[in-house]
Amino acid sequence: MMRSLDKRIFLLLMTAITISGFIVICTLGQSIQRQKTAMKATDSIPDLPAAECTVREYNGRIGVFRGASEVPYRIIDYDFTLLSEYDREQLANGIMIESDRELQQFIEDIAT
Repeated sequence: MMRSLDKRIFLLLMTAITISGFIVICTLGQSIQRQKTAMKATDSIPDLPAAECTVREYNGRIGVFRGASEVPYRIIDYDFTLLSEYDREQLANGIMIESDRELQQFIEDIAT
């Protein structure tokens, strides 16, 4: 009887160890796969230089100026007079934009 009980305990422990090992190996495999995918994603995205530009009023429209240029490289076709007083004041002074993404967000914000 004692041998039978020892044999059952041994088999139960071996089963538990096998299942635990399987879970650990699968988890490590998934973790490594996620890390590889993340590395590929970051490698494929190029570092874009900051677009540093100024957005300000230009002939009744909104102009986007790069550097110290007095001629806009882009004109946003939105009537300057339709903006709120606060927005017109900000654009009269000029708003610094540091990236293309920030510029896109600015354009979406004034259009709504």
